[in-house]
Amino acid sequence: MTVQAHLDFTVALQDALAEAGAPADNVVWSPYSVASALALVTRGAAGKTKDELVTLLLGDSSAEVEDLIRLLDDAERLAEPQRDQQPPVLEVANTLWADERITVRQAFAAALEAMPSGSVRPAPFGADPEGARELINADVAKTTRNLIPELLQPGVIKQDTVAALVNALYLKVAWRHKFEEAATESRPFHRPGGEVSVPTMWLSENLGYAREPGWQVVALPAIGGVDAVVLLPDGELPTPDARTVKGLLDKTKRQKVNLRLPKLRLKLQAELTPVLNRLGVHTVFTDLADLSGVSDDPLAVQAVIHETVLKIDEQGLEGAAATAVMMRALSLDTSEPVEVTVDRPFLLLVRHKDSGAVYFSARVNDPS
Repeated sequence: MTVQAHLDFTVALQDALAEAGAPADNVVWSPYSVASALALVTRGAAGKTKDELVTLLLGDSSAEVEDLIRLLDDAERLAEPQRDQQPPVLEVANTLWADERITVRQAFAAALEAMPSGSVRPAPFGADPEGARELINADVAKTTRNLIPELLQPGVIKQDTVAALVNALYLKVAWRHKFEEAATESRPFHRPGGEVSVPTMWLSENLGYAREPGWQVVALPAIGGVDAVVLLPDGELPTPDARTVKGLLDKTKRQKVNLRLPKLRLKLQAELTPVLNRLGVHTVFTDLADLSGVSDDPLAVQAVIHETVLKIDEQGLEGAAATAVMMRALSLDTSEPVEVTVDRPFLLLVRHKDSGAVYFSARVNDPS
């Protein structure tokens, strides 16, 4: 069920991203990266905050987010290549960057650090916001082989920013059956705004293939147990639901295919908060957020920033993605301090805060 739920999440968020842009725009993003970051936030959430996130990620507020975390963890391990094959490269980092003004719960930190890709690291969001931004960007750039050099743009760290939960992903795999570079030629592509010529690769090979009403499906195998699956509609590109996509993916069988595929270089930078709001995630962004599993200090999500780069050519595919869940402190007062000088008679109460019982009461006219 977790696999279907992850596909449901993929289709729903991709449709929402497409609706947010122009009809002719490309959409490219990483469900793995976004789900990884949001799942870890969900691990530290409670109440309505958690219910909304689990419903988005798994389709049912009663589902267990740890099942999704295990699914994503499984995807960190690629199949071993044969001796004559180019080794695949997969690197993942899940990092909670925390300011000294907050205390991260030991249980949350321990669970994150127990993951092969997990860590908790300090970042000076308050004392040196630009330094914190550069620190996070440098770490993401390292993981993504510099395909994403500046995930966090100037000004993204606010006065009340105290933490960032960041997922970074890099994947580079070669095709099992490489395209012939000499066969690549300029061919027409019928985009929504009119025909355009694009470099188009050619391959004749036994591949996964399915022909279903309205669709052709081709699965291109890559080293490491990775597939790139092309879903080609007969006419205009519709928005199929997740079960239709799952049905198409399950139907492929090996068959000789003469495939012509454009070379691709796709990129997207997006602030995902409006899209997540549209999909029912609201509370985590408000002062009612409950992220008490992350920290004793009251926190809310400030923004969800995502960037993806994907390149496909004759040799294989290379992709990178990063998602930053920026967190703000609810109790942090960033306004100018109010001056209070107790230089005249005053009242004083010493009380038990929760019950209201007063331990001591005083009327002070002369403290000398």
